[in-house]
Amino acid sequence: MMEKQNRKKREKILFVCTGNTCRSPMAEAALRKELRRRKITGYTIGSAGLKAETGSPMSANSAQALSEAKISVLKTFKPRQLTEKLIKEAKVVICMTQSQQQALQKYPNVTSFPSLAGMEIPDPYGKDINVYRATLRRIRECLPLVIEKFCNTPESQNVEDGV
Repeated sequence: MMEKQNRKKREKILFVCTGNTCRSPMAEAALRKELRRRKITGYTIGSAGLKAETGSPMSANSAQALSEAKISVLKTFKPRQLTEKLIKEAKVVICMTQSQQQALQKYPNVTSFPSLAGMEIPDPYGKDINVYRATLRRIRECLPLVIEKFCNTPESQNVEDGV
């Protein structure tokens, strides 16, 4: 039975921001850690940007804010452009702002932090480290609602950890 569950296709949760260098990678890393902490598995967490410059690194301040919060980032992280394929493969696509959600409104699996938690996640790009820390705190405040709505299924809790 466990072998069959492990072969079950993982559901994908995708976070979207503008450049995929600040907010969405922080949300990706924070949700991955929180799912591990709660021993919820069976999900692949990713991120992408509406206007990502592929090949550019994650923002240094995003990486620092995550490191200070003891949240590890995939060493292989590289910003990527949002594609229709990524949207269609995802169980849910979570945007940082209402306007990003509206830009993708033709897809039924797209939502946003304002729709889920009643708050936008403003872009910290170019601001000082304290703004990045506050952005990460705001993202983390919203994650219990994301988990409750999209991850807290009985079968997801019975699969061995592999996120």
